[in-house]
Amino acid sequence: MAVDYYQVLGVDRDAKQDEIKRAFRRLARETHPDANPDDAQAERRFREIAQAYEVLGDPQRRAAYDRGVSFDTRDLFSSFAGIDDLLNRFFGSAGFGFPFGAASSGPVTGADVSRGMEISLAEAAQGVQRQVEYQAATRCATCRGSGSAPGADLEICDRCGGRGSLRMSRQTLLGTTLSIVACDRCRGRGRVVAEPCADCGGVGSSIGECSVTVDVPPGIDDGARLRLSGKGAAGEPGGRPGDLFVEVRVLPDERFERHGGDLVHRVHLGFSEAALGTSVSVPTVDGEELDIDVPSGTQPGTVFRLSRRGMPRLRRRGRGDLLVEILLDVPAKLSAEEEKTLRDYAALRGENPVDGRRIRRPRAR
Repeated sequence: MAVDYYQVLGVDRDAKQDEIKRAFRRLARETHPDANPDDAQAERRFREIAQAYEVLGDPQRRAAYDRGVSFDTRDLFSSFAGIDDLLNRFFGSAGFGFPFGAASSGPVTGADVSRGMEISLAEAAQGVQRQVEYQAATRCATCRGSGSAPGADLEICDRCGGRGSLRMSRQTLLGTTLSIVACDRCRGRGRVVAEPCADCGGVGSSIGECSVTVDVPPGIDDGARLRLSGKGAAGEPGGRPGDLFVEVRVLPDERFERHGGDLVHRVHLGFSEAALGTSVSVPTVDGEELDIDVPSGTQPGTVFRLSRRGMPRLRRRGRGDLLVEILLDVPAKLSAEEEKTLRDYAALRGENPVDGRRIRRPRAR
């Protein structure tokens, strides 16, 4: 059974973003493993709460979730180094101001990168692979991201003795507590650069051209964001890279109007076709043409439903439907012969159309 993220955070479905953030802060403080050392389930509960915030805390993800889109929970946190990395991601290195036992900061994570992509409706239906090119900080090829010159060894940090962390005692309302923080000199690595790389100056990265193959899943919505973990800018030496976010724009298709998984195609018929019946050819998003029979007496606005001929449902089984709506075309002008025939028909039906010669056409203002 799918997890209700609103229930996990204890908020209403119409809650504002600030309410969602406050709820996450409160619950994360209560369920953090360091605050519950004797509870083996604390980390699982914290991850569930963080997962709910990762979806509801992002307006676009939240909108997709409200439409029924499901998310791969394994991908949401696959790039996090641990439970404290989650805290840093949501609240920065300062955390909650609550003295947990683990180090609260480390090598700086690389920046996230955002790019846009345009695809056709047919590509959105079938899924597509696209190459995305962008500029970002990439790991230095000379030092392989270490920041140290080739052949030069990193030195043990003289501040932390190679541990990468420092023990600090703090006075809190609970008394004196001992916390572990990342070393401010080596940024949690335990090693420092003695001889910087000549190519990157010891930074471990440089701006370069990047190219990534993006798999767009079938049924993707216009405006959806795809997250590629670890494909963003390189971080500091020892820090993980950022993420690449690709915003997908599905281009309009003049043949269809999309409503979630359903597609609407409109067919224009003449009066005689609607009255006597006809057969029409209807396009599908997959490139096929389907012939459907329109029975005699079909009224304008009639909708024929072709099951499972619409868009695939994102990360779910099945497809939407193709809805064929019938519209009636009324000719703006008639030839003399057409008008006579139509008036004869009106006489047979007992109808009384006005004499066209007595109609005053409106003047444009």
